[in-house]
Amino acid sequence: MSAASIRALLVDDEVLARLALRQALAAHADVAIVGECGNAAEALQAIQALAPDLLFLDIRMPGMDGFKLLHQLRPQALPMVVFTTAYGQHALRAFDAGALDYVLKPIDQARFDQALERVRRHWQGLQMPAVAPVHANHLQRISVRVGEHIRVVAVDAIDWIRADGNYVQIHADGARYLHRETLSHLLDTLDPARFLRIHRGVIVNVERIREVHPLFNGNAEIVLRDGTRLDLSRRFRAGARVVLGLP
Repeated sequence: MSAASIRALLVDDEVLARLALRQALAAHADVAIVGECGNAAEALQAIQALAPDLLFLDIRMPGMDGFKLLHQLRPQALPMVVFTTAYGQHALRAFDAGALDYVLKPIDQARFDQALERVRRHWQGLQMPAVAPVHANHLQRISVRVGEHIRVVAVDAIDWIRADGNYVQIHADGARYLHRETLSHLLDTLDPARFLRIHRGVIVNVERIREVHPLFNGNAEIVLRDGTRLDLSRRFRAGARVVLGLP
């Protein structure tokens, strides 16, 4: 398995459906299957233990369905998701849940390949290192809408930021603000010496970091001064090591 492989977990209660996924993935050498699960409870344990980059997820399963499974995961720990299901009526809900694609069963190889291309483009974007913008002046204030008013939030007051679709959730001074801007675009305007990307969906103010707790599989947990706990993904560990002086 190469370091650049996309680590995938297959979640479907039907053995034949998982076999079909394996066969469809045979054409994609950059995807490595790290496990299979027959229900959502098994998947929760596997996600915690294996930290996959990608989930192929069925919707209708005994016990907990695919949507409830995603709701059990912390947003900053959510892998990329492709739903694979025999039911087309859940597509809108799937995209609302943050899925990259929605593939109907039985799997059509050409349609599956399209989904993998979308996953691959998203993955490549995640792998691009955060670099300082070419301009020297970094963002100092952000204007966010609060009801009928505009609140001006000083960048120095920001504790951390989480992606939320085409929005970001800005956590500052004990408050949370929803701001219409993508995380990647916002990151380009912030001072890279002060704001660190620790997960594909999370930026943290390094001045707010109190502790770093190493975990298994190269992951870690970051604890902020206010007690907030955030995941440090292994793919962003190298950048954190430089900025925070980690061993």
